[in-house]
Amino acid sequence: MNDSMAQPGPGLVRTDAPGWKSALSWVSALLLCALFLLSGLWKITDVQGTAVRMVQAKVPEQFGLAAALFFGIVETVGAVMILVPRLRRWGALALGAMLLAFLGYFAIQYDTLRGADCSCIPWLKRVVGPGFFVGDGVMLLLAVFAGLGSRRPEGLRAVALIAAAVTVFAGVSYGVGAARQTGTRAPESILVDGRPYSLKHGKVFLYYFDPACMHCFESAQRMSKMHWGDTRVVGVPISQGQFATQFIADTGFHMAITTDRDRLKEVFPYAGVPAGVAIENGRQKAALVKFDGEEPAATLKQLGLIY
Repeated sequence: MNDSMAQPGPGLVRTDAPGWKSALSWVSALLLCALFLLSGLWKITDVQGTAVRMVQAKVPEQFGLAAALFFGIVETVGAVMILVPRLRRWGALALGAMLLAFLGYFAIQYDTLRGADCSCIPWLKRVVGPGFFVGDGVMLLLAVFAGLGSRRPEGLRAVALIAAAVTVFAGVSYGVGAARQTGTRAPESILVDGRPYSLKHGKVFLYYFDPACMHCFESAQRMSKMHWGDTRVVGVPISQGQFATQFIADTGFHMAITTDRDRLKEVFPYAGVPAGVAIENGRQKAALVKFDGEEPAATLKQLGLIY
């Protein structure tokens, strides 16, 4: 009889998955949604900063911005889809494919990136090493569980709407970030170790110093204890550049050393040393001339160069 209680009622859909399989799918989906929604939104709300992290992970610089937008959008869309039962299998496939791509890429670049920071989620700090592959392997397994315990996917229109909404949001976020870029434009690149070093993306702190200056030395020692995060520090010796390496070793303040002092001085002049210039996404945010007491830590923290 068709009116048996065993028949699905109006609006209900029969699933072939047993209860334990469905529960495992839900738990896996919720975990992956939380992880990748945070990761994706973090990327698309700070596209310029993500592009810098991509370049630091050896993505070619010309593709850094595109990679930041692409992975931010895919992670966010995948996280939303995996939470919706009728889209879950597609979401699992998208996130699973991305995890496989990450594992393959970092396996290829392992010798170069071993020990490098690879934090795709703000509060989850990871470095490239065996633990990185174990972590991504666990997430890949969760994607498999989420997909296997899900119903047959349907709703391509919903996928298109989600992808369009996230893409528009990412575009607006990038536009707002670009519009905030004010101040003197820095050179696109300078020479570090004889090779071009980009200043176009991310946060950079230029530190003018004299290796023979005790004030410079003491300031560098204090700054060596600060937490710089993704900020790149570039030292600009105004004289006796041959002693810059020893200066770094003695102070413990790790920085790249440029030989483009004259070029930088034309754009960012200084009256004396120590002095500093805070740059974000290729433009000057502030000039720092005080290196006593609470400075420059207070200003650097306010600008978001340290935390």
